[in-house]
Parts: sequence; C-alpha cells; structure tokens
Amino acid sequence: MTGRRIVLLLLILLVGRASQAEPPSFPLIIQAAPNANVRAITAIIGGKLLDSIPDTGTYLLNIPGLPSAVAAALSGIQAFEPNEDITLQGFGKVGVLKFPPNHPADWYKQQPGLRLIRAAEALAYSTGRGVVVADLNSRVDVGHPALIGHLTSGYDFVVDKPAGSASLDQSSASFMDQSSASFLDQSSASFLDQSSASFVDQSSASFLDGVNPAYSHGTLCAGIIAAVAPDSMIMPLRVFDDQGSADMFSIVKAIHYAIRHGAQVINMSFGTLHNSRALRSAVDFALRNNVVVIASAGNNNTSAAQYPAAYDGVITTASTDLLDKKAPFSNYGSDVYVDAPGVNVFSAYPGGYYSIVSGTSFSAPTVAGAAALVRSLRATGASADIARGSINIDSKNPAYAHRLGYGRVDIFRAVTRD
Repeated sequence: MTGRRIVLLLLILLVGRASQAEPPSFPLIIQAAPNANVRAITAIIGGKLLDSIPDTGTYLLNIPGLPSAVAAALSGIQAFEPNEDITLQGFGKVGVLKFPPNHPADWYKQQPGLRLIRAAEALAYSTGRGVVVADLNSRVDVGHPALIGHLTSGYDFVVDKPAGSASLDQSSASFMDQSSASFLDQSSASFLDQSSASFVDQSSASFLDGVNPAYSHGTLCAGIIAAVAPDSMIMPLRVFDDQGSADMFSIVKAIHYAIRHGAQVINMSFGTLHNSRALRSAVDFALRNNVVVIASAGNNNTSAAQYPAAYDGVITTASTDLLDKKAPFSNYGSDVYVDAPGVNVFSAYPGGYYSIVSGTSFSAPTVAGAAALVRSLRATGASADIARGSINIDSKNPAYAHRLGYGRVDIFRAVTRD
C-alpha cells in the first residue's frame, strides 16, 4: 500500500470517528415550576437528571447542545443558567507558625485585630452558645487543636458531586488574591511570643509543597469563628476542592442544607461576578428563615459588584487594617455593610500549624462570629445590632467616604447595644 493511500485511509477513519463522537454536554441549573415533570422535560431535551435540591424546585441537568436552543421553549421551566464553575485564586506565600504541644491552642484570640474590635470583652456577655454557624468553604482540619470541640457535623459536597456536573467556565471568580498584602506588619505581631513560636521553613516543609492555598482556607476561616464565638458550633460545608474549584449548584445546595440542618448564621468567604438567580433565591430563602448571611466583599480594590455580597440583606464585609484604614486589596462601595480587620490575621492552619493571612475572606468570619454572639442573646436583629455597634471610619478613609458601610465592627457594642 502506497504512502498516499495510507494517509487517505487514516483521514477516512478520523472523519468517521468524528462523526460518531458524542455532542458536547452542558451542566444546567433549572428552577422548575410547581408540579412540573422534570424527568419528562429532561427526556424531551435528551439530557440526564444529575441532582436536585429537596423542596426547592431546583435541579441539575446535563443536556446536549446549547441550553438556550432547547430549554427556553419548554413549559415548566421558570429559569435556567449554566452551572458556573467558581475558582478560588491562590494568595501566594503565607507565614506558617509552629508551637510546642503545651501551648494554648487558642492563643491567637489575643491578636491585635480582635482586641481592636473588643472581641474578648464581648465574651463576658455572650459566647455564642446554642448558635450554629455554617461555613461554606474548602476542607477543614477537624483534628486541629484550635477546632476540637468547636465543630458540629457538616457535609462534603465535593465527594458527593455527581459525575458530569462540572462547568466548562472557570474564569469568572476571584476572591483570595493576597499577593499585594505585606507578609507581616511587625506592629501587629508584638503580642506573639517569638521564644515559643517558630516560623516553618516553607522551602523545606514538604506538607506545603505543591499545595493550593485553597486547601487551608476552610481551616483558617473556621479558626477565626472559633476564636470570636467559642461556644458556637461551626458546621463545615465543603464546596471547594483542594485546588479551589467549586460549582454554583453545590453552593446553592449547601445553603439549603445549612438551613434545613439548623444553621442560624451562614458565612460565605467567596464571590463570583455572575449574578446567579439560583444563588440569589437561596440567599433570599435563608433570610426569610431568619438566618444571618455574611459574605466577603472581595479583594480586587473595586466597587464592582460580586455575589453573594451584592444581594440585599447580606452582611457584606470589607477589610481594614489596625489603623481603621481600608486594606489596599479590599473592595468597597454601596454593597459593603460593615468592615472588619483583614490584614495580617492569625488563625489555624492544617496540620496543627497556624498562619498569617490577609483578605476579606478572613474579615467575613470575624463578623460571622459576631453575629453568632448577638444571635445567642436575641432571636432577631443581629444585622441591625452589628451595624448599630460599628464605628464610622470615613474620616480615616476620605477617598472612600460613604463607601465602607456602617464602619468597622465593635463586637462589644453590638452585643451590649452600647
């Protein structure tokens, strides 16, 4: 057989295989009308029903072709949207601390940022007992000494994610970019006893090699909540994998899970530029059920909206430093409700370590802890009490006047209504 015939035969085989290839499929979130037959709709589309959220009319389908060409024409579907992928962007190097075994696990509760907002003083009035705080995040080190006794049962939505649910779009979200934050302001670390703590050499620490920072994010946020509201119970809901990837359906599903399982506060230290109808509906459902919802404002130094932070009723939290100035990375604008320290924050790190980090991701759980303290005392009005207790910092931020919400939180004032 000549070389020309061989090439021709290979081309014929490739064309034949291409013609037999399955068309691309798209994960689609739909909100169905009451009494709609979703299985019948799925069959008409030629798709597959992947998952559902009980009692919400929200479903996840995998369908062939573009959704607008098939789903919009079907009765019974009130709304639909792609199952957008939300990707956490890394925050670069973090300082990792190691302490001897006999060192108090919650030593970092005395850090300057928590002193500034009078977190310890508030504990004389409320410790958060009886309140469950759901944190939608990445994996949590449940065996960390700082978290033992602070966690209640949660759920891993990453492990149970159905095959075929991943989105094709991975470019719309960013919330953990801390590359512009200074490593450590020594004025904020003077409380740290250097004789009992050592910085881990990251060049030789094998547990850090190749680890995406998203892996530590859940442990860091949980550690902050535990320090602010030590008698609250933290419900870890894993929606981000160790590479920092999640999808919108899992997030919406986790919000409903938190509500059904008794959470009174929900913390969401993430954001997306996509205004998702499914996410907005879930947040609205939480608010109607008297659940306090907190979200990070974002780390892009912009007033552009990100979600869920931009939804009405959400306590959107921006970051400030120890001088009550807006952190260089923090978002601002009309969506911001309050501010909290978010520069050089100390918290728990996986493996029994501790870390120093910056970002609005770590301001939000501070406010979530404050909400737990207030909610432990009063069944309603936590958002208003947090706002009422906040300190106006416009004079220290003339370039951002009226764009930092009610100001920097003071937990003592919020708890006591001082």
